[in-house]
Amino acid sequence: MRILLLCSSFNGLTQRAWLELRRAGHDVSVELAISERVMVEAAELVKPDLVICPFLKERVPEALWRGHRTVIIHPGPPGDRGPSSLDWAIAEGEREWGVTALQAVEEMDAGPIWGWRTFPMPSEPPRKSALYNGPVADAAVELVAEVAGKAADPLFTPTPLDYRSPAVTGRLRRPMRHADREFSWEQPAEEIVRVVRAADGAPGGRARLCELPVRVFDVHRGPDLAGTPGAVAARREGAVLVHTGQGTVWVGHLRLEAGAGQEGGGVKLPATMVLGERLAGVGERAGYSEITYERGEEVGVVSFDFYNGAMSTDQCRRLAAALRYAAAQDTRVLVVRGGEVFSNGIHLNVIEAARHPELEAWMNINAINAVCREIVRCTSQLVVTSIAGNAGAGGVMMGLGADRVIVREPVVLNPHYRTMGLFGSEFWTYVLPRRVGAQAAAELTGRALPVGAAEAVELGLADRVVGGSRQEFERRVVDYAHRLAQDPSYEALLAARRQAREADERRKPLDAYRAEELAEMSRDMFDDRNGFRAARRAFVGKARAQATPPHLAGHRELSGASGPAVAAASHM
Repeated sequence: MRILLLCSSFNGLTQRAWLELRRAGHDVSVELAISERVMVEAAELVKPDLVICPFLKERVPEALWRGHRTVIIHPGPPGDRGPSSLDWAIAEGEREWGVTALQAVEEMDAGPIWGWRTFPMPSEPPRKSALYNGPVADAAVELVAEVAGKAADPLFTPTPLDYRSPAVTGRLRRPMRHADREFSWEQPAEEIVRVVRAADGAPGGRARLCELPVRVFDVHRGPDLAGTPGAVAARREGAVLVHTGQGTVWVGHLRLEAGAGQEGGGVKLPATMVLGERLAGVGERAGYSEITYERGEEVGVVSFDFYNGAMSTDQCRRLAAALRYAAAQDTRVLVVRGGEVFSNGIHLNVIEAARHPELEAWMNINAINAVCREIVRCTSQLVVTSIAGNAGAGGVMMGLGADRVIVREPVVLNPHYRTMGLFGSEFWTYVLPRRVGAQAAAELTGRALPVGAAEAVELGLADRVVGGSRQEFERRVVDYAHRLAQDPSYEALLAARRQAREADERRKPLDAYRAEELAEMSRDMFDDRNGFRAARRAFVGKARAQATPPHLAGHRELSGASGPAVAAASHM
């Protein structure tokens, strides 16, 4: 069928829906919901058999839903209505939640139902972003495929919403207000964790810390220490440990409220950067770590979990040191394991908030290059990259330096830099063509479109796709690493890795790739030849798109810059 995906942004869920539908053979177009007129004109241009809205904050125009079958993917069980569904589900401790596909009608979220999925909520309050990108996205992608199948059936009729039905378990919920997100440090730690996670990654919990009005993100239970609620007890790797009414919490990230009058205000940053000199005299304390190393008899695992996959200069330096240490051990296989998001490359928020952003960007790219170098140059062990979460830009390239790249089934990779106005580094001009060939490397970086896990294996970006939950995936990767360590051909495999690295180094030194990439990056970062500064500010400031981006649009068929730019799969 011809399907139009209408969305507020081409986020991870929308990308997965796009990939799923295209893989099923549908002709898929994408349009950002810039305005009602753009939405209507896009449908007039594409003439879709079906419009699907996998992530839409805006109301669907009447002219659109009356003229075209339009199905909205809502992050709540049947009957749930309102814009704060996931926030309330976490805040109220729901034991089960769901996703519903419903037809657009005049009243929001009240249309007839095409299908739904339910799933158990984690026992510990999840971060809203983790819930959305995990079980919600998994259920939504299944529903998108189901909706496409039902739309092809002329006998299918959606079921009207009926609150008397036992299957309809949801209800209308009001939008969550600022007051609902406020908390006091006098509350128990577990209550604070729930409030903050119901608002993470946006807009964050609201509180005052060190006499500053802040939004709070990225919280974790700390040890049971006695102390004055709201007092900072310790610091560690960018996070601060704060006393509560009962127990403590580690706070990883903060954002100053608007008008707080401090440099870096309005940007979500590591907590220690926001609090700055107010932490004078606060000491370090163990118990919080973004990077760990687990050493077994034959397999060593370096795990890192950076908030939203962004890697600052400091984080990159610590990770490079951990990799050097792990490579020096006498294990046979090294597993490099990312977190909820594997990596999205350099830390744009920290760069934007720096006194000299271009200099910080330069330091950051050199620091992440050092991480990639440790992976590529490790020839004392076989290296396995474990990618359980999405990856983008330099985060993808970082993983490609390993012998084996294993991705979890729902993972989406974005192996490109162009949308941020950068040439890219992380030795991508070496590791990407080595895996997929020069032509495919140029296409992947040039077209700037997402790649699903199955397609990644077909292209050679990855070696294996493994299903299951994140915990199951990580266990299976470690099991694979043990089998690799015990493989009768292990010594031959390791020798081949060394020989290939030596031959590649003779052909063209790794430092030559680095120098060429950095020469291009210096023009992007300091001369701003491709709009890196504006793209970075728009990303950090969450600026609303003014048009469907060119890499999605592919072509324009309506005259005038104000018309819709429709991304047709057949034209990409």
